This record gives sequence, structure tokens and C-alpha cells, in this order.
Amino acid sequence: MKVCVYGASSDKIAPVYKEAGRELGIRLADADMTLIFGGGMTGMMGAVLAGVQEAGGQSIGISPRYFDVPGVLAKSCTEFYFTDTMRQRKQMMEEMADAFIMTPGSIGTFEEFFEILTLKQVNQTAKPLTVLDTNGYFEPMMAMLENAVEQKFIDSYVFDLFRVFVTPAEVVDWLEHCELTEETAGGFLHGHES
Repeated sequence: MKVCVYGASSDKIAPVYKEAGRELGIRLADADMTLIFGGGMTGMMGAVLAGVQEAGGQSIGISPRYFDVPGVLAKSCTEFYFTDTMRQRKQMMEEMADAFIMTPGSIGTFEEFFEILTLKQVNQTAKPLTVLDTNGYFEPMMAMLENAVEQKFIDSYVFDLFRVFVTPAEVVDWLEHCELTEETAGGFLHGHES
């Protein structure tokens, strides 16, 4: 399985996030899952890659060429691909991946998650979508979605389209046991405790 991991590039984030990222990378590699990510060498991206490499796993980095400056990209990936734009990068990641994990991140990470969630909502993908909620980072996002449901902007079934977990072990274990079929498009249970 090839798993796309979205996450922060900022290296200013707290150690608790980087440690979770590193553990996620180790567990992905131990489960024989290939990492697909944005190719960054810092923040959550760099931490997940470090874990993958520490455990001897495979990694695929994908980045717009304009990020190819010293100190930004991790050229040590098993494979590395360049695109011309961010849109091409996201499309390539989406097409290559069998499943998706959102880890703590910023605007780009949110955009990537909501794009996949939107595709699932309109039945354009059945690929599993998960959230690694380290340190309660995504609780405000979940509250925002719950408010949107209460205000009748979206239907509550949106919570069936992804799963939320608090540990890397839970994320990888669930991905190992979920079925990658068209029938799973709307069949995932929402694991967030409100």
C-alpha cells in the first residue's frame, strides 16, 4: 500500500508533533507501506520521512521545482518527482496513493485534507482518509465541522468519510485492516470522541 501523508513543513513545531511523525514513519515502514509526501525535509514531513528511513522503508517525495533550494527538500527519498505547480503535485500524490493521512499542519495541509474529503463526498474516490490528531491539534477543526452540521451547511454523514485517531499505531493498524473497495467510500466510521 502507498500512503500519502500530509503535514507541516514548519520546523518550529513542538517536539511532541515531530515524535509522533517519526513514530508514524516507523510504523508505516514496518507495515510495508510506502510513504508518499510533499518531499520536505523539515517539520512533520521531515519527521515522518526520518521514521520511514530509520525503519528501512520506501518513500516517494513530490514537490514543485520552485521548492528545490538548499535546506527545503529531502532528496534522500527512494524516489523523487518534480512538478511545475502545487496543483500538479496534489494531483500526482492523490493518483499514486492508496490511502491518506493528515497529520498536524497548516493551510496547505488543511487544503489537501478537504480536497480529498470533498472527492469522497461526491463519490469520486473511495480511498481511506484518516486524521492523526496528535495533542488534540484537530479538535478545533472537528468543532468547526460539527458546527457546520448543526447549522445545516453539511450533512452529518461527512463524519463517515474519514477516521480520526490519536496515535500512529491506531492509524496504521486501521489502514492495514480496512478494505480498499468502492463499497468503502461511505462506509468508514468516525472515531472522534466529542
